[in-house]
Amino acid sequence: MAKGPVLIEIDAENRIGPNVADAPPVPDEDLALPQGQAMQVAAGIALRKPSRLARWFWSLAVALIGAVVSIAAWDFLTGLVLRNPILGWGVTALTGAFLLVLVAICLREFAALGRLGRLDGLRRAADTALEAEDLTAARAVTDRLLALYKGREDTRWGRGRFEELQRDQMDASSLLVLADSEILGPLDVAAAREVEAAARQVATVTALVPLALADVAAALTANLRMIRRIAEVYGGRSGFLGGWRLTRAVMAHLVATGAVAVGDDLLEPVLGGSILGKLSRRFGEGLVNGALTARVGVAAMEVCRPLPFATGKKPKVRDIIKRSLGGLFSTSKS
Repeated sequence: MAKGPVLIEIDAENRIGPNVADAPPVPDEDLALPQGQAMQVAAGIALRKPSRLARWFWSLAVALIGAVVSIAAWDFLTGLVLRNPILGWGVTALTGAFLLVLVAICLREFAALGRLGRLDGLRRAADTALEAEDLTAARAVTDRLLALYKGREDTRWGRGRFEELQRDQMDASSLLVLADSEILGPLDVAAAREVEAAARQVATVTALVPLALADVAAALTANLRMIRRIAEVYGGRSGFLGGWRLTRAVMAHLVATGAVAVGDDLLEPVLGGSILGKLSRRFGEGLVNGALTARVGVAAMEVCRPLPFATGKKPKVRDIIKRSLGGLFSTSKS
């Protein structure tokens, strides 16, 4: 028998264990597409609804604390008046002034909610007039629109132009399109500028501030402020409660339509998908959060506007992203 190494051949089908060549590639976390986590979390916070038990807890807590504070204040004021009438009545006057200011704040909040409801009612009436092609209803909508913006200097020229041309419109759609272009055109430009400013702010803070949760706080506050200012541009003047309610409505619309999600073409006007994956993680997250803020802004314009956008007049998210983030990208690249 010959001595030496022996070669034993094993068929591929009889091999034991996995084949290394068949293993999937290890994902590279650095090249993963940024997902805009700050905006995702901010949208979740805005949409979060407390449970029924939590609502009962806070309602009872507020009622109990209010009762305790009221009784304590009453006992304090009556006792102070008995001990020192001059000082007691002075503190009573200060307390009354504080309560008057508190009532004024509450009335302002209710007025803000009423103005937001007025904008929503106008938009619904315009939709109804367009669907029915009712010229009489459309003229009623435009009359309410003129009354809404009466006294505003930024719409004075447009209102005058509309009043000159409205008699020539013979159908509801052309009348509302004229009102849209002449009266709301300058307001759309101002609202778009607010969206661009908020998108730049969110992108910059997310990219440059490394603190934990700082990007979430910046995204939430910037979006709340942006939505409030957009409402003010269109005549809403939302207060704290109205602004939060409006933010929830905008975020609910975005989540329902799937717009608070990152698509492959989200930053295509600025970067292109292949370049986005090669950027630093922090900078990529900043750009995606800014782009998602632009989407929120356009949705807020739709919600706050007293008339629906005419065909082809709705601002494009891509154009806003390009104007707001294009300079930021070129500056940081250099």
